[in-house]
Amino acid sequence: MVRPQEPGWDWSQNETWRHALFASASPLAVPRRESIVFDAPFMRRPLAGRRPAAMGAPDPHGGTKPIDPWHFLLLVEIGNFAVLRRHLGAPRADCLVLDVADRAGGLLPQARLAVVGRTMIELRFEGAERSDLDRAAADLGQLFAPPLTLDGEQHQVELLIAGAAAPCVALDDVRLVEEAEAALATARCEQRAVPHEVGERESGFDRVTLIRDLSRAVERDELFLQYQPKVHLRRQEIRSVEALVRWQHPTRGLVLPGHFITVAEEARLIGPITLWTLERAIADQRLLAEHGHDLMVFVNISGQLLGDSAFVARACQMVQGAGNKIGLEITETSVIRDPQTAIAHLKIFADMGITIAIDDYGAGLSSLAYLKQLPARELKIDKMFVMQLTSSNRDPLIVRSTIDLAHAMEMEVTAEGVETPAALALLSVMGCDMAQGFLISRPIGMAALIQFLDDKQHLNMVADPRDVFNRGASFWKSA
Repeated sequence: MVRPQEPGWDWSQNETWRHALFASASPLAVPRRESIVFDAPFMRRPLAGRRPAAMGAPDPHGGTKPIDPWHFLLLVEIGNFAVLRRHLGAPRADCLVLDVADRAGGLLPQARLAVVGRTMIELRFEGAERSDLDRAAADLGQLFAPPLTLDGEQHQVELLIAGAAAPCVALDDVRLVEEAEAALATARCEQRAVPHEVGERESGFDRVTLIRDLSRAVERDELFLQYQPKVHLRRQEIRSVEALVRWQHPTRGLVLPGHFITVAEEARLIGPITLWTLERAIADQRLLAEHGHDLMVFVNISGQLLGDSAFVARACQMVQGAGNKIGLEITETSVIRDPQTAIAHLKIFADMGITIAIDDYGAGLSSLAYLKQLPARELKIDKMFVMQLTSSNRDPLIVRSTIDLAHAMEMEVTAEGVETPAALALLSVMGCDMAQGFLISRPIGMAALIQFLDDKQHLNMVADPRDVFNRGASFWKSA
């Protein structure tokens, strides 16, 4: 049977072709899987009757309606394709993406739909509000929540949904695709729908140039560290500091981690940057000790590096000569990629006496199954729960239960994002061990940190945090 080639042809509306296609998926009829895999031009053909929204929709009064201000790209991937292929067989499984495209196209008839691989489709559409992307992703998730009937049997198709949004007036199609692919990578790790927004790009701030400049940043000595203290609430003393890497670009100025850490991971530059950070943190820890402040310094470790045996070996070699004053912070979601390897490497660090802290706890997929296996001695509650501690009904319950859970597992608890005396007082009453945030100190350089410690400035905030409950109403209104 010859595949139709007419422009704008819609396979989903041609039942004869559709039934013939699925019948041809029989192992007897199609001995080679390649014979039912469509070529790229066919897969990327827009379905009939779907006018590109950028052209404007017809107006009954004549002319066209205004163009919607937002452009969206949704990537939908079959997450359990390998499992379904074992049940359905390879030829039928290769047609599964067409079933997904058929149902998704029915849900979003205004979208331009394309099949871009054996397991993935993309949908492009416009909307009046940024939230249209979130609603479309949620509706797709609900659409595929019930099992699908495939060849007379019920099968659960698990979708990974990710997307990106950009203003139509400043649309950069390459950037939109990059953001959608980055969102999909996050969705694969966290097993949830992930939308990203493409903001207006700074002049010359493109990823290719950023990667090129970042690869030279270490050798050009453009990176530097700032430190944020963590105060122990009961002992009223600074127990440790967190090292935070910054990039002073020669022409763009200060580039914060949120703009280059993800790029460094994608470009496989995170290893050299982390080793540089570790080396500098070890040197700064010794400098602190020389000034009478023998504090532990924590360094953040990317989940990508927890599966790298060469990095782990090199990091152990570096830390071994620094005593037990270097700690490592890892996010709980960083072990999801390869839990067995990541946990094994973390135990190597722990056996050397390195303190492991779980960072941003509660922000991702918090799993007790992973938590009980991690050799951690400190748990850091994500700032999203702490910053609304005094204005939310649920956040105090979550924070208190997390503190009790961590203590039961013999871990100390640090609250991140402490910005008000009221939050600090409440954390103290709850039994939280340590606090970190702008109320105590912003991230500061080494010279400023030494001065901060010499002057014992933290005592201004933690002398007796519970006294804040005795303040008058005027204080609480401004807290």
